[in-house]
Amino acid sequence: MSVKVSESTGYGPNTQMSLFGYIMAAVLVIVLLPLIPVLVPVWILWKVFVAEEEFGHSFEDWRRDTGRTPDDRAAAAEAELAAAETEATEADDAESEDETEQAAAES
Repeated sequence: MSVKVSESTGYGPNTQMSLFGYIMAAVLVIVLLPLIPVLVPVWILWKVFVAEEEFGHSFEDWRRDTGRTPDDRAAAAEAELAAAETEATEADDAESEDETEQAAAES
C-alpha cells in the first residue's frame, strides 16, 4: 500500500482522501460505540445537576424584553427616511446659495 496521497486536481473528488475519511469514521464509530452506555447517563446527570439554564439568544426575546413592537421598527424607519430627506434638501439649498453667490460675484 502506498503512503503517498495524490494531489487533487480540482476537477473531481479525490478518491484516496475520501476512502481515508471513511476508514477513519468507521474506526471512530467502532471505538466510541462501546462508550455510549457510559456517556448517556453522564450527559443526563450533567444536564440535571450541573448545567445551568440555557441562554437563548433571539430577536423575539430581545424585542419582548425591551417592550418594542413591529410598529416601533416601522416608525423608526419612517423617521430615518424623513431625516435623510431633510438632509438632502438642506444640501440642495446650500448648493443653490453657493451658485447664486458665485453668479453675483462673477457679474
